[in-house]
Amino acid sequence: MIGYIVRRLLQAVLVVLVVTIIVFILLHQLPGGAARAILGPRATAAQIADFNAANGYDQPLVIQYFRQLGQWVTGDFGFSIKLNQSVGSLLVQRMPKTIILGLLSLVLTVIVAVPLGIYQAVHRNKSFDYVATGLSFIFYAAPTFFIGIIMIEIFSQNLGWFPPEAPQSDGIGPIFQEFDAMILPIVTLALLSIAGFSRYMRSSVLDNIDQDYVRTARAKGASPSRVLAHHVLRNALIPIITLLGLSLPALFAGALITESIFNFPGMGLLFWQAAQASDYPVELGVVIITAFATVVGNLLADVSLAVLDPRVKL
Repeated sequence: MIGYIVRRLLQAVLVVLVVTIIVFILLHQLPGGAARAILGPRATAAQIADFNAANGYDQPLVIQYFRQLGQWVTGDFGFSIKLNQSVGSLLVQRMPKTIILGLLSLVLTVIVAVPLGIYQAVHRNKSFDYVATGLSFIFYAAPTFFIGIIMIEIFSQNLGWFPPEAPQSDGIGPIFQEFDAMILPIVTLALLSIAGFSRYMRSSVLDNIDQDYVRTARAKGASPSRVLAHHVLRNALIPIITLLGLSLPALFAGALITESIFNFPGMGLLFWQAAQASDYPVELGVVIITAFATVVGNLLADVSLAVLDPRVKL
């Protein structure tokens, strides 16, 4: 197990390095370079030269990359001229909010999707199964921004049950103090995951119901509920637990749109505003953090699968 984890960690480091190289190259492919993108189209040649000299952009690309790589390793992602604040401090402020939003939506996903998938599998090819399958396909295919707009239109504008905007105060305290304003963002972000997780759960339960050990348990006189709870569910949950680790990048991708729709001040909204303002240091920092989270999620998924399923060879 230790050797497997070490190998996966080395692979994770390699993947993150490749991501940083790609992002670094793309940053230097911008028309006019990073200086023109940050200073604007009216910047003079002298201003651009001064900016390049001050930030090391006049040095060879290899030297620039390793200099920036050393800064990224220490948590220094540069300075946002647009916001007049270091990128690291912005990430520290916004990241906890995005993490809480993602965790709450993930909890809601598991609470709804697991029982839903089990019920569909037990009552397969019945009316409820067909309806739930159709809704799952709709929510799985629908864009996040469309779901968010519909949620605001129905539950905020028409019914007036929830605020159309997420809590705007700094810190994570307002998230729980004004939790009614978090309902729509959490549900919007969770609906896509519920659609996918419930389908996986349904398929996993169906695969296990037909196994020999289930027929043996039934032949011994075990009740259907005991067979489901003590035999089928334990093995059927393995793919879902693995998906939890793989869902980290998907949650951030959904959070980017969800936070923009509900004006939730997290990393997703920060990235959206940085893209509109051409604030490339902020975009770079968010992309690197997201790449790191993706690699960590994949590592956790691999290790958890190996721990939960002894049949997996490391």
